[in-house]
Amino acid sequence: MKSSSRIIVALDPPEEVDDVVSWALNIVDNTIDYVVGYEVGLPLLIRANGVKELSVLLDRISDLELRIADLKLADISDMMVLAIKPLIEIGFNAFTAHAFIGYSGALKELGSFLQKNDSKLICIISMSQPGGVDFFDKYLDRLTNIAIKAGAWGLVAPATRPWVIRKLRKLIDYMGWRHIKILAPGVGYQGGRPGQALENGADYEIIGRYITRSSNPQNVVKEIARIHEEVIRRVEG
Repeated sequence: MKSSSRIIVALDPPEEVDDVVSWALNIVDNTIDYVVGYEVGLPLLIRANGVKELSVLLDRISDLELRIADLKLADISDMMVLAIKPLIEIGFNAFTAHAFIGYSGALKELGSFLQKNDSKLICIISMSQPGGVDFFDKYLDRLTNIAIKAGAWGLVAPATRPWVIRKLRKLIDYMGWRHIKILAPGVGYQGGRPGQALENGADYEIIGRYITRSSNPQNVVKEIARIHEEVIRRVEG
């Protein structure tokens, strides 16, 4: 992995793939030298043949900084903790949860549990689909405050709406929360341009189908890494 990488690959297998873990391992083998981590969502988690099979994938990426289980948790704290315990045991070290579920009885306890287990809480502040404007973007400040209070390491904001990222970056910088990371999904298939989220204040871009559905994932991820390096030089001077 390049220490400066800003790429997180979302491992969401196509419907026609039968052996989803082998598919994911193949993507990893072709991209691991250019990324900071991988995100595993429900399509792969559900279709894999149990936690034991997933552990093979986690072993392969165990040296990476980010091994994200993208569960988009939205429940009471007890149920969320029960859901993530077996995933921590096989090597996941970061988990996504919705900020709208609130603090007490939800994110407070989840955040505390994750900190005790050397894992990261990543809170979803807004989503990349057009309907994200219906609720999320109207309450950006409040959702961000809930996430920070719960000890979030990172916040999810959409690459498809750069102005949301800019607003979020301005807020966390103003409040002195510069250690908080912004992760931006929606690059490629949903319309976000590689590097655009970084230009507007994100720390990482989460990229799935644009890489994984390509006929040559390695060439695509190398090109994105090149674009990111140019953007970082320009933005950071």
